[in-house]
Amino acid sequence: MSLAQQLQPLPHDRLGRPLHDLRLSVIEACNFRCGYCMPADRIPDDHGLDAAGRLSFAQIETLVRGFAAIGVRKLRLTGGEPLLRKRLPELVARLARIPGIEDLALTTNASLLAGQARALREAGLRRITVSLDALEPAAFARMSGGRGEIGAVLDGIAAAEAAGFGALKINCVVQRGANEDQVLPLLERFRGSGHVVRFIEYMDVGTCNGWDPAQVVSSRELRDRIATRWPLRPLQAQYRGEVAERYAFVDGGGEVGFVSSVSAPFCGDCHRARVSADGRLYTCLFAGQGHDLRPALAQGEAWLAGHVAGLWGRRGDRYSEIRGRPQAPRKHIEMYLIGG
Repeated sequence: MSLAQQLQPLPHDRLGRPLHDLRLSVIEACNFRCGYCMPADRIPDDHGLDAAGRLSFAQIETLVRGFAAIGVRKLRLTGGEPLLRKRLPELVARLARIPGIEDLALTTNASLLAGQARALREAGLRRITVSLDALEPAAFARMSGGRGEIGAVLDGIAAAEAAGFGALKINCVVQRGANEDQVLPLLERFRGSGHVVRFIEYMDVGTCNGWDPAQVVSSRELRDRIATRWPLRPLQAQYRGEVAERYAFVDGGGEVGFVSSVSAPFCGDCHRARVSADGRLYTCLFAGQGHDLRPALAQGEAWLAGHVAGLWGRRGDRYSEIRGRPQAPRKHIEMYLIGG
């Protein structure tokens, strides 16, 4: 009898939500300093853990096996910038072999992707999401905190295409007065390529990004602006809990997505857990504190699976639905620690 069979029924939280997706940070460091995530004036360059503070590859493999036993089918590797983790293709190969993991993906700023795309593909990575907030060089440099060059990112995207990755997701966080003028250029660049640009409302993740609701550009506003240039038609969600609303270009130019955590919260269908590079479980993107999984991890995958199932069963998070209310938590984990 498999571990998954032993642990039936699979856990649901207090709101009836199952655990299907795991977003696993492999490193907390990043080579960019995007203002909405890791602003340079608030996060020093030497902020990160030492190597001993991060889960080892063996610990990560055990952890993912435990999560797979309680229903996780989709695994996304995040950071920080995950491509900064040494020997990442080796880790991907280990995780790709785990029974039950049906979808293995990576979120990256793509600045280091050109040199790793083929090795990651050969190791078993199936999908890539690229964070890209501007296309114009000066705007891109500004959005990345003066650390990034758009040419390196576009080279990374080209390398991913050459390595056999199909439709990439291109994520853009839109801030009023910062990069809203980059929305149409991004679509102009990627329409017809098979890639899907997704626009994300600027969120109050963490405590260091100076979030101001006046800087939020709603998905509705962006949709109307885009439709004036390229008419859109709505598409059905591909699965329950899909975070992005999907629209197709009427002229056949592909599709565009909108992630609306501020203006249209989707907590009711959230089935995602997040684990930081040092092994702490966060049951919500806006959680104030995590659960240290290392003691359970040291007991093996079966013990870990039972422990996480218990934690998930007590979960009642729905921050985006209660944002602004007195009971909403004031302290949030920083986004760069759990990868968004």
